[in-house]
Amino acid sequence: MAHSVRRDAPELPDFSLLKRLARDQLIYLLEQLPGRKDLFIEADLMSPLDRIANVTTLKQHDVDKLYKVEHKPIVSTSDQLCFLIRPRIKTVKWICDVVNADKAFGRFRRYKIIFSPQKFYACENLLEEQGIFGDVTTDEWSFYLLPLDDDIISLELPEFFRDYFLEGDQRWVRTAGSALHLLHSVYGPFSKVYGIGRCSKMAYESWREQVEEGEQRARQAEIGNVFLIDRDVDLVTPLCSQVVYEGLVDDIFRIKCGCVEFCPDVTSSDKSIKVMLNSQDKVFNEIRNEHFSQVFGFLSQKARNLQTAYDKRSGMDIKQMKTFVSEELKGLKQEHRLLSLHIGASESMMKKKTKQDFQELLKTEHSLLEGFEIRECISYIEEHINRQVSMVESMRLLCLLSLTENGLLPKDYRSLKAQFLQSYGIEHLLTFSNLKQLGLLVEQQPGETLTVMESRVGKLVNDKTAGKLTDAFSSLAKKSNFRALGRRLNLVPKSDEEYDLRVPRDMAYIFSGAYIPLSCKLIEQVLERDGWTGLEEVTRMLNGHEFAVTAGSNGSDARVKTDSQRIILVMFLGGCTFSEISALRFLGREKGLKFIVVTTAITNSARLLESMLDNHA
Repeated sequence: MAHSVRRDAPELPDFSLLKRLARDQLIYLLEQLPGRKDLFIEADLMSPLDRIANVTTLKQHDVDKLYKVEHKPIVSTSDQLCFLIRPRIKTVKWICDVVNADKAFGRFRRYKIIFSPQKFYACENLLEEQGIFGDVTTDEWSFYLLPLDDDIISLELPEFFRDYFLEGDQRWVRTAGSALHLLHSVYGPFSKVYGIGRCSKMAYESWREQVEEGEQRARQAEIGNVFLIDRDVDLVTPLCSQVVYEGLVDDIFRIKCGCVEFCPDVTSSDKSIKVMLNSQDKVFNEIRNEHFSQVFGFLSQKARNLQTAYDKRSGMDIKQMKTFVSEELKGLKQEHRLLSLHIGASESMMKKKTKQDFQELLKTEHSLLEGFEIRECISYIEEHINRQVSMVESMRLLCLLSLTENGLLPKDYRSLKAQFLQSYGIEHLLTFSNLKQLGLLVEQQPGETLTVMESRVGKLVNDKTAGKLTDAFSSLAKKSNFRALGRRLNLVPKSDEEYDLRVPRDMAYIFSGAYIPLSCKLIEQVLERDGWTGLEEVTRMLNGHEFAVTAGSNGSDARVKTDSQRIILVMFLGGCTFSEISALRFLGREKGLKFIVVTTAITNSARLLESMLDNHA
């Protein structure tokens, strides 16, 4: 079932070193506050911290009690308080309140703030304004990269997308540059760096500055080429429903820091279970990149094989039974436990997706991607909104319609917006403003919708007839960048061709053969062409900011492709989906390459759109 790996596929670097570096630095920072202390941890740092240093490790270094930052008065009686936080004004203000409350009661304590991954001037300025700058010590835990699996590394900065692409806040750009610099320092010089997008260019320049400032040490290269890509270069892909197994698990159960919590419905017990999802889980590793329609067959076969392995116990003599128990039984029990969990998860997902009429939803998405039956799609979206199925789902379909059609016709925009606000609340007016600002949901400007012929005909007939003509001509008349990009890069395979999901022929299998993700197609094209030559029209439609730079040489010119040259690091700035990771793994298998995905966070349609909701909505 699992796709075969080419025998000449290179070995990936060992990223566990990144965890050790982060753990050692954290221990060093904690020991700078000698003696027993209580540690306050910001909520979104708890899961990453657990992957780096567990409670036992922290206790070994004089951490007495652990608390979650909750922005309310504290109950700690310790004389030493340590705060592990993100550089956020709200959290720093809370710490100021804690310190000033102690001062008011005449209580003396020592305070240490550890900012992760870095501290910002605004935070230190607030400490000074609140009069406690001299009462606290501050430091940075340069925790830039968390390896989630052999080929996935995350900066765990879900706010990156909103902060940069919506708010225009560039504070995390240097963090991305520092993450790139760390990889460059540990895993050797990169050969070439390609990129597209304004943020990617800035992150690249930040990295180059850090390289020039630091000392250069010759080391063996373990990574060849690097590709940087802005999330807003391709906003269609994260808005499509995921149908590969790992993507579906993320959409329904939400994978957090490489872990998922399966509910009692999945575990067939009265409690939930947390499961680590990575390549160490042999069952998951074989189905994670597969289209969901193929998963049940594999799991059934796996269950039969497992039963056969158990059945061979009958007829064994004592010596054979002893060997079986000591060598095989433990592994079979572990595989049995994992198999039952993934069967439970698959059944649960099937129930949920059947309830939501998933096939009809996918059909609508595919029609939008192909540009067919747009009026029927709009009717489906209206029904979705009026039935109040799910606010985020309705918003996702609206955004997908807008992106694929290069904006909505003014009358459609006004009508759909009014229906949405009536169904889900007037407070989402601000959300529409955010979506418009990012280009996710926009109204077409006059002159973009009508052809010359349609305009002339429209003047000769009454408004009602002209309205019908507008509907009929709309999909033909628009010059959508998505449509043009789709034709230029062949993103939407012809729908009349039969697509066998058991034997995928291209990356489109991750969307049931309906669409090849633009982000992954760009990466494939640039690597094939060794640059952007021949893609000038594409980059113009994507607003440019593309670059290709020879970063250094690792002495590989003498051979066709060294192992490091066939390892490609792809950094997504603004988030990456599990579907895109599956597509890149497929591309790697086809080309004899290995892809390492570095992302500011794992994202999906729900996370992306939730970040667009107004904070007060």
